[in-house]
Amino acid sequence: MRLLTSIFLLALSLNLWSQSTIDSSKIKDEITFLFLGDIMGHGPQITSALNKESGEYDYSSCFKYITEELSDADYTLGNLEVTLAGPPFKGYPQFSSPDNLALSCKNAGVDILVTSNNHSCDRGGDGIIRTVNTLDTLDIMHTGTFLDSVDRREDHPLIIDDGCFRIAILNYTYGTNGLPYPEPTIVNMLDKDLIKKDMEIAKSKKVDKIIVVTHWGSEYKLQPTQEQVDWGEYIFEQGADMIIGGHPHVIEKMVWTKGNEDLSENEKLIVYSLGNFVSNQRKRYTDGGTLFKVTLKREGDKIFIKNAGYLLTWVYTPIEDGVKKYYILPASKYEENEDFFDTKESYDKMMLFLNDSRELYGNENLNVPEIKYQNKKWVLTE
Repeated sequence: MRLLTSIFLLALSLNLWSQSTIDSSKIKDEITFLFLGDIMGHGPQITSALNKESGEYDYSSCFKYITEELSDADYTLGNLEVTLAGPPFKGYPQFSSPDNLALSCKNAGVDILVTSNNHSCDRGGDGIIRTVNTLDTLDIMHTGTFLDSVDRREDHPLIIDDGCFRIAILNYTYGTNGLPYPEPTIVNMLDKDLIKKDMEIAKSKKVDKIIVVTHWGSEYKLQPTQEQVDWGEYIFEQGADMIIGGHPHVIEKMVWTKGNEDLSENEKLIVYSLGNFVSNQRKRYTDGGTLFKVTLKREGDKIFIKNAGYLLTWVYTPIEDGVKKYYILPASKYEENEDFFDTKESYDKMMLFLNDSRELYGNENLNVPEIKYQNKKWVLTE
């Protein structure tokens, strides 16, 4: 009997050891983030999304050609530069888009939406409240605007915890076009004392990395302003590891300052502006944007940036069945396929955006190369 018992216990211990080995092998040593530019909602975009027969809005076609790329990262984050304040739906200057814009983002692979920007207060406190509640209802992670101080205290910073990595995400804006946020609602503003306090809170939560998403700069300027540079330095001083910027509606440079031999020490990465992800802006430099992709790696107790790259996107707007469409294209995938486009003019405009962007990034970026579509797969170029 003792022999049988011993055999049973040995078998049980081996099984537990085997199970433990399997579980530990599933521990991830990498996590990938993808960041989008400004998600706009101009009037013509709202008109395009309306199904006149049903009276419903559907933005899913916008993502028809880019869902695969958006879904490839572990977490995809975009700047929602509209309110979801309900009807009447309006574009510039005080935006309110149909809820389906956010739902279509989610269905296309967007996991997180930041909401602190210069249009946060376009529909007052009610707009802030409805935007927050709608994103909650749609089960979309978000940060930047809050129902009240209790909501902010409970949900800020946003913590991404997949069981292997803990990442804090914070979001701030330079202003709200002169429209104050009425109590009790809150919009995170670029304020030194606030940011310093928030960073201490983030660090107290034992996170691996802190990512700050900023809404700043001057519209349509291809170079970051001195104010952006100064804010970036301050935010890094408070403990941020990455800063991802938006608002100028054009792209600006990306700078990855690598760490020392310890890899994770003194490492920092800043993207000054991702440009437009989707909008009705069609002037040179504004008709596209960039996806920024970064992979974090864990080696023992060290977590550092393994690689980073950009993937250029362009908004293609053909007229189909009398309706202007807004297709977000992963541009590199279509630069060798002129026949895809309705006119040579459309193709030439995309190529102008590609060439302009590559020239800027080629001259200004540090350690952030392009991710190109080559031999039917995406390749991080050197």
